[in-house]
Amino acid sequence: MKGFFQGSATALITPFHETGVNYEALGQLIEHQIAGGTDAIVFLGTTGEPSTMSFEEEHILMEYAVKKVNGRAKVIFGCGSNNTADAVMTAQKAEYYGADGLLAVTPYYNKCTQNGLVAYYKAICEAVSIPVIAYNVPGRTGVEIQPATMAKIAQIPNIAGIKDAGGNMSKTMETIRLVRDKCDVYSGEDALNFPILAVGGAGVISVLSNIVPDKVKELCTLVKDCKLAEAAALNDKLLPLANACFVEVNPIPVKEAMNLIGFNAGVPRAPLTKIEDANREKLVTAMRNFGLEVKA
Repeated sequence: MKGFFQGSATALITPFHETGVNYEALGQLIEHQIAGGTDAIVFLGTTGEPSTMSFEEEHILMEYAVKKVNGRAKVIFGCGSNNTADAVMTAQKAEYYGADGLLAVTPYYNKCTQNGLVAYYKAICEAVSIPVIAYNVPGRTGVEIQPATMAKIAQIPNIAGIKDAGGNMSKTMETIRLVRDKCDVYSGEDALNFPILAVGGAGVISVLSNIVPDKVKELCTLVKDCKLAEAAALNDKLLPLANACFVEVNPIPVKEAMNLIGFNAGVPRAPLTKIEDANREKLVTAMRNFGLEVKA
């Protein structure tokens, strides 16, 4: 299926305090996204740290997020797992709470075959009636959705697209070529947002847009309107900030960035740790160079 959403989606951080999710802070983050024109908000994706959360915490967050967003943007929940049964259960819970769609990362650690990937996405899709976006991020999961495999996955009726964070433009372009008429391709790597949009990507699922949702949305709009020179100029400005968001493993830097601009993002849950001082300085420099007011 095509057209589930176009434009910018934010892979939202999850703010924690000592006893669980900080819902006051989460509500403020959601409002920041709505004000910035974000088209969709992804909760419980990699950036949201679901691997450190209990099923109960996830389900409470799902219910809260749908009510808080209240139709002002599409709500997408992460549901992937290395246990297909858990992925199916989470997908069904997300649909129950009112999700508009799902983001399902490839199974991790198991290193399933390409046929296993097709079976995994088929199981999730058959368990729900809402759109599902496959998520290719081999640097984290150890398994990659090959373009020919995505062409098979795209035949599943409620597959809406693929979030591609593989970092290989050649493979991304081949995937777009093979699925162009079947489903959408979304950039999952901020450093490649501009080129992926320019070769036919329908949108982005961005970490950077936690910080500057309006600018990431503007980039998508400029490319859609074929204003490529303006898009290139904006991308030149965004790229150093995007790179600074990955000076340590995501979401360590972006959580610190949100703290620096006045949100109570807290710190990542263990085993992730607070950003190291040298990397924090790199982040602060990139943010100031971009023109952000930093409370360092």
